Amino acid sequence: MDKTYVYYKGQIVDENIVNPGIRNKAFNYGLGCFEGIRAYWNEEASQLYVFRLYDHYKRLLNSCKVLNINIQYTCQELCDLTVELLKKNNYKTTVYIRPLAYKSSNAISPTLLDNENGLAVYCQPFGRYASKEALDVSVTSWKRVNNNMIPGRTKATAAYLNSALAHLEVCQNGFDEAIFLTGEGNVCEGSGENIFMVRDGKLITPPPSDNILEGITRDTVIKIAKSDFGIDTVERSISRVELYGADELFFTGTAMEVTPIVSVDRRVIGSGKIGTITKMLKEQYMSLASGDCQKHIKYCTPVY
Repeated sequence: MDKTYVYYKGQIVDENIVNPGIRNKAFNYGLGCFEGIRAYWNEEASQLYVFRLYDHYKRLLNSCKVLNINIQYTCQELCDLTVELLKKNNYKTTVYIRPLAYKSSNAISPTLLDNENGLAVYCQPFGRYASKEALDVSVTSWKRVNNNMIPGRTKATAAYLNSALAHLEVCQNGFDEAIFLTGEGNVCEGSGENIFMVRDGKLITPPPSDNILEGITRDTVIKIAKSDFGIDTVERSISRVELYGADELFFTGTAMEVTPIVSVDRRVIGSGKIGTITKMLKEQYMSLASGDCQKHIKYCTPVY
């Protein structure tokens, strides 16, 4: 593709002309929030389906509200401009979409009080995010930031330094991904993913009160586990030691999708292979996200 187009300052423009200055407060202080959205190319239908587009923008606007970033868009307007952007780029492949709302002032103060706010949206072809089909992970020594520090229910850009430090630590120690604990010692989430444990045929996942992001993939998995397979989900605090005795473990996230975990801190999980329930949920999730499952087609927004 010779050109890529982005949404910036109220219009779709050539990405090459976008050049935020080094004085920008979002760049200097991380005063922004974002979403990660996937659109899946369905070859059989010759269609690009955006997965849970409205729900992602509903969460973005909630993040903006918490952080006092007023971007003056409705959810539907954000959905419409995203579809137009995808059409302009003429993508015929699976795509990652990144909307970013931010404080656009060049003033030196890190305050959130000013009224200069910006919105940018870019997208790019995107395949598998995880480095392997199944992951070997480790609990990081870095603790997850508390909701009263940087609210975990927002996708605040500044919070991802916490994620990056955790990811750096475990990767340098030979693992694929990190698991955070809260300050109280409860399992929280990965560096950018929610976590599920399978025990005795049920799903168990940390509650929002344990500083997690309320993930849209997480919500989807909870819904389809119950509606399609009759599997209940329990939201409760999980101890680190419980992970070692899990029957199955997996991550969920827009980028990560549904990805199995086969070891934690060098303890083998279950049989050490992808578990039956994890495999079933992964396959169903991919079917509905790509528009192949008519039962859940409401989750997909067609672009063309």
